[in-house]
Amino acid sequence: MVIAFDGSPAALRALREAAALLAPRPGLVVVVWEAGVAYDFATIPSAGLDLPPAQFDLRSAAELDQALYADARELARHGAAIATSLGLPSEGLAVADELTVGETLVRVADDVDAPAMVVGRHEHSALHDLLLGSTARHVIQHVPCPVLVVRHAEKKGDSTPRGRGYGSASSSR
Repeated sequence: MVIAFDGSPAALRALREAAALLAPRPGLVVVVWEAGVAYDFATIPSAGLDLPPAQFDLRSAAELDQALYADARELARHGAAIATSLGLPSEGLAVADELTVGETLVRVADDVDAPAMVVGRHEHSALHDLLLGSTARHVIQHVPCPVLVVRHAEKKGDSTPRGRGYGSASSSR
């Protein structure tokens, strides 16, 4: 199975819940990183900020991009180690973002012919989801395998029953 991981509390909770439900199946812990973001920062227009024009330093941007990739690989290894310790023998994989995180996760699931996908659902406002989209929603709508979506942790005082703490399970099939 493919397990989306970004190191957030929602992703950690998704790992724990997936282990409780799906262990000892093997997993692929996927961290999506945004390749080229360093080049974007190096070329941000500064005219409206009364700053001198940014000098584009290709070497510094390349070094920063490599550092971001190294961080993503380390986060993927860390997520795989957590999953393995929870009974899901896993490998980590850092993948460069193609268009969106959701689209990249769908592509990875297709590429490895994943039997299932696990994603943590972050708490966002409806406006945030409308403007920026929802990774979990995109995955549910487009991935060709069943999807386990684990909601964010309950807030104190939230009386909505949620069983053993499992989030919603969805399938696109």
